[in-house]
Amino acid sequence: MTRRTFRTPTPTDPRHRLGRQGEELAARHLRRCGYKILYRRFRETGGEIDLVCRQADTLVFVEVKTRASLAHGRPAEAVDAAKERLIIRGALAWLRLLDRPEIIFRFDIVEVLLAPGGQPEFAVIQNAFTLPQSYIY
Repeated sequence: MTRRTFRTPTPTDPRHRLGRQGEELAARHLRRCGYKILYRRFRETGGEIDLVCRQADTLVFVEVKTRASLAHGRPAEAVDAAKERLIIRGALAWLRLLDRPEIIFRFDIVEVLLAPGGQPEFAVIQNAFTLPQSYIY
């Protein structure tokens, strides 16, 4: 039986720096698109959300995926079922902190493409996935 060890990314890890840079750029882009950023990097109860935002009367839980190229596919393709579960757990924890209000919410993915020497490109995928029926809010 082998033991898994998980390494916490350090600021010197290029992937970690790329991800943080993507989150910063995504937050700026979303603000320009009318979103209000409420919280960044929410982690609780085994869940995680990159950005918690509000757009008009909707609470938006945002996953940011950043890539330097499309060599390994679109950034959103990295959001698999396991990642969706982490985001959903984080969203449910956030909603519990609000005492389970009657509120409209959705899950978005922001793709950030940082090609070397070029301007960042953004794709906002609204309603990228939904809360499965197996989850009770």
